[in-house]
Amino acid sequence: MCGCGGLRWGWGRCAPSPMLLLSLLLSSAPFGLLGEETRQVSLEVIPDQSGPTGNLLHIRAVGANSTLHYVWSSLGPPAVLLVATNTPHSVLSVNWSLLLSPEPDGGLMVLPRGSVQFSSGLVFTRLLEFDSTNVSDAAAEPPGRPYPPYPLAEFSWNNITDTLDLATLSATFQGHPTRDPTKAFANGSLAFRVQAFSRSGRPARPPRLLHTADTCQLEVSLAGASSRGNRSLFGLEVATVGQGLDCPSVQEQHSIDDEYAPAVFQLDQLLWGSVPSGFVQWRPVAFSQKQGGRDSSLPCQSSPLHPTLAYSLPESPIVRAFFGSQNNLCAFNLTFGASTGPGYWDQNYLSWSMLLGVGAPPVDTLSPLVLGIMAVALGAPGLMLLGGVLVLLLRHKRSSEYQSIN
Repeated sequence: MCGCGGLRWGWGRCAPSPMLLLSLLLSSAPFGLLGEETRQVSLEVIPDQSGPTGNLLHIRAVGANSTLHYVWSSLGPPAVLLVATNTPHSVLSVNWSLLLSPEPDGGLMVLPRGSVQFSSGLVFTRLLEFDSTNVSDAAAEPPGRPYPPYPLAEFSWNNITDTLDLATLSATFQGHPTRDPTKAFANGSLAFRVQAFSRSGRPARPPRLLHTADTCQLEVSLAGASSRGNRSLFGLEVATVGQGLDCPSVQEQHSIDDEYAPAVFQLDQLLWGSVPSGFVQWRPVAFSQKQGGRDSSLPCQSSPLHPTLAYSLPESPIVRAFFGSQNNLCAFNLTFGASTGPGYWDQNYLSWSMLLGVGAPPVDTLSPLVLGIMAVALGAPGLMLLGGVLVLLLRHKRSSEYQSIN
C-alpha cells in the first residue's frame, strides 16, 4: 500500500507525515495544464456496412491547433486507441473488410498520417476472480486462489448505438460471456462506460477525477454476476500498447486533500515517454455500491507493469490494424477489494474509474474546503498571538499611568 510508517486513515491508507504535508502543500499549487482549454467534441459509431458485427466508437475532440482521437471497440477484447495530431483537420479512416480479416494491418488509420504526434492504446483482456476466504494479507499477490479467468474476447456485447448519449458525451459497452456453463452471468453483466469532456471539471460521482478537454473517462462496472466463492475478489488484466521499446513509467502522487475521494490520498499514473505525451490515471479505490462513498470504498491493488509477448494475450483487431504486428505490449493486473469487507458480495456490485488522455495529466489543487480549514488552522494561532500582544500592551499602558500617592 503506502510506504509510510505513520498513522493510517480510512481502509489502510497512510496519513502523510507533517513534513510530507508541507511538501505536498507547496507542490499542490496549480502550475497550468498543457493542451486546449476547450474542444469541440463529437461521438459517432462507425457503421459496418457488411453487417452488425462492428462496435466501433469514435470520439473526436478538435482544438484550435490539434485533434485528439479516441477509438473504442469491442471487436475482440475491449480496447481503446489514443491518437493525437497537430492539425484540427485530421480524420479517422476505417476499412471494414480489412479490419475484420485475419490480417487487419492498415484497416484503421488517422489521416494525414504525417500529422500523428502520439499514439498508444489499452486492451482489457481478462476479468479475474480470486477466492480470498483464507487470505489475511490484503497486499498478497495473488490475493487468493485464482478461479479460471473470463476472457473478454469471448464476451458478447450490446449494440453501442443503443447507449449513445450525445448530451453527456457518453456510451456504454455492456456484455456477458458467450459461453456461461455455470450461469454466473445469467442476471449479470460487465459494462465499460466511456465519457468524453469538452472542458475541465469533475464528475458528480466519486472518485471525481479531475478531467480536462484532453481526457476521456472509463468507468468499469460489474453488476449482478454470481461469484464462484463466498468472498470473491475481482480484477482486470490490462495491456498497454505503444511504439516505443519501454513500458510506460508508473508514478504515485500523494495529496493531503481527500474531499473528492474520502480516505484516499493517492493517485496512480502510467506515463508514456520521458516528457508525458500520454497517460492513464486513477485513484486506488473502487466501490461496492452504485452511489459510491466512504462506506462502500474498496482498495484497488495494481501489480507491477511488465513486458509481455503478443501471443500470450488475445489480439485486438483495432490495435493490430493501427499499429501492425510489430508493437510493444506491457501488462498489469488490477484487483479490487480485500478479504475483509466491504466487498462485491455485499450487493453484487463493483465499479472503478480511470482517466486517460494526451498531454500533461491534470493536476489536483487544494479544494476550497481544505483551503478554508487551513486558513482557520493557520489563522487561529495568529489571532491568539495578536490578542496576547494587545492584552500586554493594555496592561503596560495602565501601569505606566499609575500615579503614586506619596
